[in-house]
Amino acid sequence: MPTDAPDTGYAFDTGAADAVPQMHALESFLDPITTGRIAAPILTAGARCWEVGAGGGSIARAMAASVGPAGRVVATDLDLTHLRPAGNLDVRRHDVRREPPPGDAFDLVHARLVLLHLPERRRVLRTLAGVLAPGGWLVVEEFDCTAPLRVLTAPNDDAAKLFAQVTDAMLGILQSHGADLAWAQDVHAALTAAGLTEVDTVTHAQSWPGGSLGASLYATNSRQLEPELLDAGLSSGQLEAFRRLLRDPGFAVMSYQFVSTRGRRAG
Repeated sequence: MPTDAPDTGYAFDTGAADAVPQMHALESFLDPITTGRIAAPILTAGARCWEVGAGGGSIARAMAASVGPAGRVVATDLDLTHLRPAGNLDVRRHDVRREPPPGDAFDLVHARLVLLHLPERRRVLRTLAGVLAPGGWLVVEEFDCTAPLRVLTAPNDDAAKLFAQVTDAMLGILQSHGADLAWAQDVHAALTAAGLTEVDTVTHAQSWPGGSLGASLYATNSRQLEPELLDAGLSSGQLEAFRRLLRDPGFAVMSYQFVSTRGRRAG
């Protein structure tokens, strides 16, 4: 085996203190998009659902409220620190790469920002598609990290260059852990190849000004990845300047493109 094979461990520590603001920032940006994509008629009362890589559990809880007492939601993750079972919401520790699915005949399976981190992503996607009930939906949502982040305003050129330098380094670290930064572009075709029908994709991006919850996500990511960023040649001073920039109201940047793709098993 080549000695430069990528590490397949998830780059972010979901048990770290910074994981909480990281999850809150993601939920604030992404939950309105996701809940719109899985709303009725995709998600209905009495449905059985699987939330893969449930993270902080916000979407699993929204699913549980939507399906009502006659429905059931299984939320799985490797780290259950931020998940709690309640009523019709079950929580299970589960490795989607290595363990059998926690059931079958699901009416909805949802995975957000999960598969892009897994080298086994295509095999896992086929597994998710295979546990759908007839007429059931698979919704896969990812960031497309291939295009450079567009800085809209910055105090000066050096600040814009610093932002690009640090974010490029963070993406390099994710790749070293096995992430595929272009995977979002392949999901539509992968759902079709898995035999799903009515496949459709929508993409969302928005501006994040300095001091916003969205901009704070970049700063939180940099704290999570700081040891590896330092190993990559960045200095502590550069990282502090990067975080100050993200609090500067004179700075604004576009978010990564968030790509939501869904497909249905023929009924």
